[in-house]
Amino acid sequence: QVQLVESGGGLVQPGGSLRLSCAASRSIADFNDMGWSRQAPGKQREMVASFTNGDSTNYADSVKGRFTISRDNAKNTVYLQMNSLKPEDTAVYYCNARFKIRRYWGQGTQVTVSS
Repeated sequence: QVQLVESGGGLVQPGGSLRLSCAASRSIADFNDMGWSRQAPGKQREMVASFTNGDSTNYADSVKGRFTISRDNAKNTVYLQMNSLKPEDTAVYYCNARFKIRRYWGQGTQVTVSS
């Protein structure tokens, strides 16, 4: 069983920054992959950024150059640094991880970009 707890969401003006955190209940080194997805109202959930195959990272084209995923293995935590935020980044952001044959999800944290 894996628990993922997100934090760090909130309301920010366009051009601003936020850092999301995802704390896992077990060693993140055990996960096959781990990252962030988001879901905006009326839209499908989409991958935002992830670690795969160890240290390899993947980003959605829409966030490349603005978002950075990082991790602290000692704290079992993954971060998403979001800079130059745009209104279209508004969504619920979910941490997720694949452990053995199952994918686990956090409860989500709301990010709202608005003036």
